Amino acid sequence: MADTSHGTGGTRTPRPFLKWAGGKGQLLAQFEPLYPPAFRAYHEPFVGGGAVFFHLAATGRLAGKRVVLSDNNPELINIYQVVQTAVHELIADLKRHRNERDYYYAIRAEEPQDPVRRASRMIFLNKTCYNGLWRVNRKGKFNVPFGRYKNPKICDEEALLAAHAALQNVEILLAPFETVLDRAKPGDFIYFDPPYHPLNETSRFTSYTADNFGPEDQRRLAAVFRELDRRGCLVMLSNSDTPFIHELYRGYRIDKVWASRAINSKADRRGQITEVVVRNY
Repeated sequence: MADTSHGTGGTRTPRPFLKWAGGKGQLLAQFEPLYPPAFRAYHEPFVGGGAVFFHLAATGRLAGKRVVLSDNNPELINIYQVVQTAVHELIADLKRHRNERDYYYAIRAEEPQDPVRRASRMIFLNKTCYNGLWRVNRKGKFNVPFGRYKNPKICDEEALLAAHAALQNVEILLAPFETVLDRAKPGDFIYFDPPYHPLNETSRFTSYTADNFGPEDQRRLAAVFRELDRRGCLVMLSNSDTPFIHELYRGYRIDKVWASRAINSKADRRGQITEVVVRNY
């Protein structure tokens, strides 16, 4: 998959351009030996910040393959679609934003309909909100307070241009995770990175969409994992290292990886913690 910059020449390595709770950038080195050596197509139904996709693209493993990125977060999918098709307009709009408290709340209150303005608004909020959280209330309204960063990089032009190049010829869909069953074929590689099952009730994360992802959703996801396995797909899933997750995926290969939790409102809940990677291969 080509990664050619537009306008300035040269080549850039694609990487996430959003802050994302649970983002996998720090785990890529541990993931390296866990990917399948060969696969036909790539699907990521909880794309989030896209660290795994961008890494696979940067290392050439997606070249010539069908790639489908999806999520049920409409604002997130709009951002990816705009980065794919209108990155220069997005960059121009991002440059108007200011890291000021009153301005932040004025932008947060807006509901722009234009896709570029929508994407610009959400990237600005993501880069300047408290702890980089993406959280909405039950009405789907972004409700994270101002973050008071001294000099956040609101417009990371280099990262956006690299992502634009990596996203060419990629299918980007607003869709629930179950719809991967409509697309995946034998030999395809599917990576699931869902909202994690909480380590305990007090650590439950308020959803990044208007619908929480609870135990029943985890069970539905495990059923989709098993169906993909039955069809001959290669499936890899990340989740929390809890008895509930171990029981859901009993019979599959479960590896532990070490993650550093940086996005948490409570300092004593940051630091090194184990997560699991479940595979059927």
